[in-house]
Amino acid sequence: MLQTLGIVANFVADFFRPRTVLQAENALLRHQLGIAQRKLPRRLRLAMFDRLLFVLFYRLYPSLIDAMRIVRPETVIRWHRMGFRALWRWKSRSRGGRPKIRSEIRDLIRRISLENPLWGAPRIHGELMLIGIDVAESTVAKYMVKRRGRPTQSWKTFLENHTDGIASCDFMIVPTIGFKMLYAFIVLGHGRRKLLHMAVTDHATAEWTARQLTEAFPWEEAPTYLIRDNDGIFGAVYQRRVRAMGIRDAPPTVRSPWQNGHAERLIGSIRRECLDHLIVFNAEHLRRLLKKYARYYNSARIHLRLCKDAPIHRTRHGDGAVTSIPHLGGLHHEYARI
Repeated sequence: MLQTLGIVANFVADFFRPRTVLQAENALLRHQLGIAQRKLPRRLRLAMFDRLLFVLFYRLYPSLIDAMRIVRPETVIRWHRMGFRALWRWKSRSRGGRPKIRSEIRDLIRRISLENPLWGAPRIHGELMLIGIDVAESTVAKYMVKRRGRPTQSWKTFLENHTDGIASCDFMIVPTIGFKMLYAFIVLGHGRRKLLHMAVTDHATAEWTARQLTEAFPWEEAPTYLIRDNDGIFGAVYQRRVRAMGIRDAPPTVRSPWQNGHAERLIGSIRRECLDHLIVFNAEHLRRLLKKYARYYNSARIHLRLCKDAPIHRTRHGDGAVTSIPHLGGLHHEYARI
């Protein structure tokens, strides 16, 4: 600091000194500098202050560049350019930029883009505005999930759009208290996993099975596809009835019960949640039990596939006392507010 003040003081004092004295002093200083250059090492290590001083004189008096002796003129010019870049780098520094959005909004943008692969940033931005989230469209484009190629729907979405026109049927064998075999025929709609029809008989035939389809699907309510297994009971009589109703028969591959997985899953639920805890006396008793279970299954039992809702939509209640509604004699309960 004292060195800087001394240089400034000498610079100001030179304005009041005679010109001849200054010229003589410059000649003496040049001679001493020449002597010093012969004794000093080839490469000098200059302090940052020295470099700044040379650059300052170059900025004020560019013609003095030819008077440089201990450094080359190109070096002073390079220092000046480095200072210019540093100045503009400092002026262009980041001052925080856009405010960061909350992680909940970022997760919501990703969720919407994943759930709607055909949507772009403008559509997602419009949906966010409608639910009271004010962000820029460029922010939506930044955080939405990037995809390669043309956006397409997933197989899950494709199948979901066709479930309303698909149903499946299957037989379930139930032993009675006297070890007699009963046959329960079930029909399941894939759209809302609704149990459409249940019938019981002690002697299942092709004609009886075909008649059950007529009872399960009233006029103009038949599905487009009906999945069943490869049992011999689904013979010519059944197939003629199916074609007459405008239903496309869709039997699975041999020894592939998983291809009729919805009906198999329903039969498993009926056994685990109802029949495994009861003793069936006769066909009429089984018919009453299945009728009660169908009522519970369609109107009260929640399904993970339906986002924990019942096939027949249950209304959500927020007020009132909680009460329980028994099903199947108290084997299961439904809870509601009254």
